[in-house]
Amino acid sequence: MPLVEEYVAELRSDYADLRNVSNSTMAGAITAALFIRHFVADTMSWVHIDMAGTVQYKRDYPHAAAGATGYGARLLADYVEKQFQIELASE
Repeated sequence: MPLVEEYVAELRSDYADLRNVSNSTMAGAITAALFIRHFVADTMSWVHIDMAGTVQYKRDYPHAAAGATGYGARLLADYVEKQFQIELASE
């Protein structure tokens, strides 16, 4: 995900040091990532996974229940599990 510096201005606030949501209808995931970046040390690796309602089913399907799919949470869990397996295999 690109961290477009032009969107940093969307996080400015009249009341707080930093706003945690943009008032624009554009680049919501990018501004969310820019917000997180503010709290992460420059030397630290990090990732922003936009999990907010990426996929929602209106009705039940044979492979999924109605509602949010949890796609981002499952993606993260699968990644961590695979990294753990790789680490165990290399020991």
